[in-house]
Amino acid sequence: MTAPARKTKSAGSRSDFVYAGLRRAIIEQALMPGDKLTEDVIGDRFGVSRTIVRAALARLHAEGLVDLQPNKGATIAQPSLSEAYDIFEARMCLERQVLARLAEKVTDRDIQRLEQHVAQEMKAGSQDGPAAIRLAGEFHILLAQLAGNGVLARYVDEVVSRCSLILALYGRPHSSDCSINEHQQIIDALRERNSRLAIDAMDHHLRAVTDRALLSSNTDKQRDIRSILDHYAS
Repeated sequence: MTAPARKTKSAGSRSDFVYAGLRRAIIEQALMPGDKLTEDVIGDRFGVSRTIVRAALARLHAEGLVDLQPNKGATIAQPSLSEAYDIFEARMCLERQVLARLAEKVTDRDIQRLEQHVAQEMKAGSQDGPAAIRLAGEFHILLAQLAGNGVLARYVDEVVSRCSLILALYGRPHSSDCSINEHQQIIDALRERNSRLAIDAMDHHLRAVTDRALLSSNTDKQRDIRSILDHYAS
C-alpha cells in the first residue's frame, strides 16, 4: 500500500511565510535599520531555499523596508531624516482622507472594533513591547480598512510600516500611554461622527509622533540576527 503523499507548502506560500515573518520583525523593531539580512541565515532559520528568500526580500524592497544593493546583499532600510519627514507628511495627507471618509460611514460596530483594538494596545503595553509597537501601527491600518477604500488602505499600510522603521532609527523612548490616549481621542471624535474633530485629533497625534523622531544610537548595538529570526520563523 502506497504511503499518502505529504502535503508541502508551495514556493509561493513559503515565500509569503518568510515575507510575513521578516516584515513583522521589522515592524516590531526586532530587526533594526542597517541590520544585514544574509540569504543563507534567513534560509536556514526559516527552512527555505535562497530563491524563496530572494522573493521575500524583493517584496520588502518594493515596500521600502529593505535596501538591496548589487554585490552587497540586503539590509533593513535606513531612511534619511529628510525622507522621514516626507514620509510623515504623506502619511498625514492619507490619514486625513481616511478619517474624512470614515466619519461619514462609521458604524457602532466599527467603533466597537476600534475600542477592542485599543484595549489590546493597553494590554500589550504592559506585557509585550514589540507587540505594542505593532498594534500601534495596526490601529491606523484598521482605520483605513474601515473607511472602505482598498487602495487607500494599501497605501496607509505601506506608509505606516515605513514609519516604524523611522521610529526605530530616530525615535526616542516614550510612554505608550500617550499614543493610546491619542488613539482614544480619534475614536471619540468618530463616535460623534465629527470629521473635523477626528482629523484634528489625527493631526495632533502624527505631529506628536513626528516630534518624537530624534536621533538615537540604537543602530550602534551589536545584534544577533540568527536569534532574532528564530522567534519570527516559529
